Amino acid sequence: MARNTSLYFRIVEGRNLPAKDVSGTSDPYCIVKVDNEVVARTATVWKNLNPFWGEEYTLHLPMGFHTLTFYVMDEDNIGHDDVIGKISLSKDVIAAQHKGFDNWLNLTRVDPDQEVQGEIRLALELHRDAQRSSLHCHVIEARDLAPRDISGTSDPFTRIIYNNLSAETSIIKKTRFPHWDETLELSLDEGDDDDDDEGGSVTVEVWDWDMVGKNDFLGKVEIPLSCLHRSPPLQGWFRLLPLGNTEDDASGELGALRLKVRLAEDRILPSVCYQPLIKLLVEAVISPSKVDEPSPLTLLEEVTTAESRQDVAMTLVKIYLGQGLVVPFLDYLNTREVHSTTDPNTLFRSNSLASKAMEQFMKAVGMLYLHEVLKPIINRIFEERKYVELDPCKIDLSCSRRISFKGLASEAEVRESSVGLLQTYLSSIMEAIVSSVSQCPPVMRVVFKQLRKRVEEQFPEPENEDVKYLAISGFFFLRLFAPAVLTPKLFHLREHHADTRTSRTLLLLAKALQSVGNLGLQLGHGKEQWMTPLHPSILCSVVSVKDFLDKLIDIDHDNVCEAPQRAVFLPSVIVKEGFLQKYKAKGPQLLTRFAFKKLYFWLSSESLSYAKSPSWQVRSYISIASVCAVERVDEHAFQLQNVMQVITQDTDGELHTTYLQCKVTRNTHSIQYPITHTYSITSPDTLRQTLQASQ
Repeated sequence: MARNTSLYFRIVEGRNLPAKDVSGTSDPYCIVKVDNEVVARTATVWKNLNPFWGEEYTLHLPMGFHTLTFYVMDEDNIGHDDVIGKISLSKDVIAAQHKGFDNWLNLTRVDPDQEVQGEIRLALELHRDAQRSSLHCHVIEARDLAPRDISGTSDPFTRIIYNNLSAETSIIKKTRFPHWDETLELSLDEGDDDDDDEGGSVTVEVWDWDMVGKNDFLGKVEIPLSCLHRSPPLQGWFRLLPLGNTEDDASGELGALRLKVRLAEDRILPSVCYQPLIKLLVEAVISPSKVDEPSPLTLLEEVTTAESRQDVAMTLVKIYLGQGLVVPFLDYLNTREVHSTTDPNTLFRSNSLASKAMEQFMKAVGMLYLHEVLKPIINRIFEERKYVELDPCKIDLSCSRRISFKGLASEAEVRESSVGLLQTYLSSIMEAIVSSVSQCPPVMRVVFKQLRKRVEEQFPEPENEDVKYLAISGFFFLRLFAPAVLTPKLFHLREHHADTRTSRTLLLLAKALQSVGNLGLQLGHGKEQWMTPLHPSILCSVVSVKDFLDKLIDIDHDNVCEAPQRAVFLPSVIVKEGFLQKYKAKGPQLLTRFAFKKLYFWLSSESLSYAKSPSWQVRSYISIASVCAVERVDEHAFQLQNVMQVITQDTDGELHTTYLQCKVTRNTHSIQYPITHTYSITSPDTLRQTLQASQ
């Protein structure tokens, strides 16, 4: 039986952050650490003290963790990035909230003495005889210590303290993985020893030695003296802790973060144990019960909360994709949903299991299709960065100076220019969509075909003629394309969030696209009457949308369902990319640190590829499916830090070992990030976890 710890967190937004730049603003981004490992970095939101990120992360932590920490940074083009503040959450605090929490939390100040990491290996023992009593502490080694020097290393030494007595090891220069193998001895007064048998403790501190100035604290371990009276002697790895646990929240002066965090700890049984459940789920769609009768899927919906329904839907979609039964699965859920709906205006408007399953299905199989259709237009909008505004209350004439070379444009000129730009962008998006029938994944088209059939059966009346279109467009436009236009970064379409100007353009376009998805039925009924100039373009698009949806479902059902859906429709996505040092072992030979070559790597859900440079046309590939293990290599093997070995197996069953060194880099914003995971290749642990997750 295996245990799996899954940590879900969403960095929603920040508020009232302090200004760090001379312009009176900041350029905030977040770095997330699990214990000592950087696991995520959000995009930078430029010139904003109330940034919105909305980025979600899921981490699978096989060894568990102690602390989850969020650092808010201010990015600077020159010099070091400024630290704004942090939020630390212990595992116990997160686990206490069984359903997770969604709260605003004040940022606390960052104290260097609290920023410790790593572990130390010790063996402690009390020696007593008739004449004297002594404490022996065998300081063996430490690992993953915090870098305190400009070189990215430290000069660590260890100090043992008990009852005002102390002893120190030697100093090991320029390393974060020191090996001392020294025994420190403290001669203890017998009387003091007896007095402190119950409550005394031994403190082991690790420090970074500095030739100039005071030494830097690296962490400490406190061991109750009572533990040393036991047999056998106390020994093992001990986690280094900060000087104290008090954190000053600065009374909100540093601002706050809104975070959603949830911890799930599961016990994973051997796969054979899940076969009865898989069989039950398969039978539920192969031999479905009557619409009004209960089934395993309807029971699942009844026992799940609205918060967990999305996770349940995602898991079910993956199961049925793997079984090649995603079409009958979704048809079963949609049939029950349609049958239970009496008012067509409320069809699929709730967060039911059917709605969530359709949404997760489109994201699973349609992401590559979404990219092909939208990415050229989204890139164009980002590159042009035009000022667009229709709301009279928000028009800023000072931002419109590029519109007119004769001085500031009038409000009417700004609105006229904005309408023209939005019509052009909307027309480009709609042309790309309506001409993309052949690009849409066949399994997606079949699901829409089945959905339309069920809606026509339930609402055959002439006055409900548009319902068959609304059911499909509600998913296609309102739950996939419009959200992707609104926040392109969350759908892999852009590396960074849009700035304020571009974000406003995308918001207005998303509103227009939403109206198109509603077939223009709600135009003129809302509060945003300033959108009226776009109504003709929206209504014109509705005609082409209906024709597009008719063509979209014109597909042979039987041929598609026989295809291996999981392999065909799940796209390969670049998870990380950046420079690494590589060496491929070629038989038994002495390896040197100079054997490594600097190459540019791309890690996707299918392969680890590399070339001489990012623009190099010829690439080599390591298939994720061929990776047997990814292991960290001890620092002493090559006298290099952050080295790991990737063990692969070829078609003949022969094993091959490739060594990779991850260089720590400050320029993390130059790395390309994925849809909801934003971190650079800076450590072997991070890349190892990603490789294992990809498998």
